[in-house]
Amino acid sequence: MEKLQKTLADSAVARWTVLVLVASMMFFAYMFVDILSPLASLLEKTPHLGWNQGVFGTYAAGEYLLNVFGFLILAGIILDKMGVRFTGTLSASLMVIGAAIKYIGISEWFGANDMAWLNSWWTSMPGSAKMAMFGFMIFGCGCEMAGTTVSKVLAKWFKGKEMALAMGLEMSIARIGVFAAMLFSPMISEAFAVDGMNSVTAPFLFSGLLLVVGLLNYLVFTVMDAKYDKQLIAIGEATEQKDPEDEFRIADLGMIFRSKMFWIVALLCVLYYSAIFPFQRFATNFLEETLNIPNDEAAGLFKWFPILAMVLTPFLGAFIDNKGKGASMMLLGSLIMIACHSVFAFVLPAYPSKTLALVTILVLGVSFSLVPASMWPSVPKIIDEKVLGSAYCLIFWVQNIGLCLVPLLIGKLRVATNGYLVPMIVFASFGVLAFLLSFALKIEDKKKGYGLELPNKK
Repeated sequence: MEKLQKTLADSAVARWTVLVLVASMMFFAYMFVDILSPLASLLEKTPHLGWNQGVFGTYAAGEYLLNVFGFLILAGIILDKMGVRFTGTLSASLMVIGAAIKYIGISEWFGANDMAWLNSWWTSMPGSAKMAMFGFMIFGCGCEMAGTTVSKVLAKWFKGKEMALAMGLEMSIARIGVFAAMLFSPMISEAFAVDGMNSVTAPFLFSGLLLVVGLLNYLVFTVMDAKYDKQLIAIGEATEQKDPEDEFRIADLGMIFRSKMFWIVALLCVLYYSAIFPFQRFATNFLEETLNIPNDEAAGLFKWFPILAMVLTPFLGAFIDNKGKGASMMLLGSLIMIACHSVFAFVLPAYPSKTLALVTILVLGVSFSLVPASMWPSVPKIIDEKVLGSAYCLIFWVQNIGLCLVPLLIGKLRVATNGYLVPMIVFASFGVLAFLLSFALKIEDKKKGYGLELPNKK
């Protein structure tokens, strides 16, 4: 029987407004994550910092450290127990707090004061890097919790509608943050130069203030979501109290861990993203050295990485909503990534062409649209809704183990080999393993009929 009453989610304007509000928070988060990436070489030259590539790699790993040691598991439990309004507000607040601590760490004020207590242990890491890393750890908890919360928000508001398109658009908007970081960070750094030395703190402060805007946007969403829940109760599609059978229990995590499909998706996720996000941290410096070009020119080349992903992901999401083929897209995306990192490893150093570099960066962006656009909308098809938040968080937890360890590994390999050949081979190898898991995913879906190749729209 057709519903006599409409809800906010039935309004295209309302649900797309929700998308803009939560996606803007992720845009600012992604921008903050990579705001220092184009300035890696400047960090080594700034007197009050004195970082090197090994220090930068260790600092970059800090974003994921607390998540690896259990915070993301806790985040999933909080999300399924407390809901998207509380969890999203908490995550946005943690990002702001972490950004503030990190800003203190890289500030000239911090460097000018005697921090003997901070420099007396772990002497291979400067005190500024330790403080920045601590802030990045707090920020990382909020950022990863926000990512899983936003996925559950969109699964809730777009259920039976344009879910893959919405998730694709959210990812596209978030990735513009990477583009913005690569574009604006060098510009702001140069604009606020003092005595011929570009500023590290100015772009960082700018990006940190945008995180506050993201928090305010999410608070607006919470008002809309509270109204939506009241409407669901009014029309009988939800109750004030959950049915005991639908209530989340810690023991329910077992059904996730026992799921073969969960582990295939989680391992595919960690391998794929380990060849993307850590690569972003080192990409500008890689292009600098390989093409022998200035830092700002290298950042200008890599800023185009998310562009094709940004453009294609919504279209791919719409295709999955209407036609399906999600598992096949993951397979193709992994193949493309193998090819791109192989070019970075072997072809570009032999033929250092800016055109070749740009084309490869753009094609890698195609891969970065295919896999995430098909992966995240697939999770609700293989996991029960009452543990969906925990499932997303557990996938992110497995992913974070890789994202924590890989920057450390790449930083050490850079120092040990004094080049990028071995790191790029490592990234390409992750692609090979991701391809094998994508193939296994497609076979398992064909056997069990999870519907990964079927459309999302009902």
